[in-house]
Amino acid sequence: MDQSSRDWLAVEAEPEFQELRRRLRNFVFPVTGLFLGWYLLYVLLATYASDFMAVPVFGNINIGLLFGLLQFVSTFAITAWYVRFADQRFDPLAAKVRAGIEGEK
Repeated sequence: MDQSSRDWLAVEAEPEFQELRRRLRNFVFPVTGLFLGWYLLYVLLATYASDFMAVPVFGNINIGLLFGLLQFVSTFAITAWYVRFADQRFDPLAAKVRAGIEGEK
């Protein structure tokens, strides 16, 4: 095992690094699951509930088109949510871990 591997194993074992990984997983996995569920709902409705998706809301705009556009809206909302999360809960701890790594060299 070379020096860089030993260094990585030491960093990985640090409580701050473990907390960093925990925070990331606690955000990413549930949000990914929710988004994939929302997308699957859209696909299933488009496939099996075409009459429902064809219901006009106003003018030529129907429920299917609104759901499709909401896919884009939800993507941007999740991105903004992650940026805010990272700024407040992830980046400060990542900076602390990075400082510890760089301080050891």
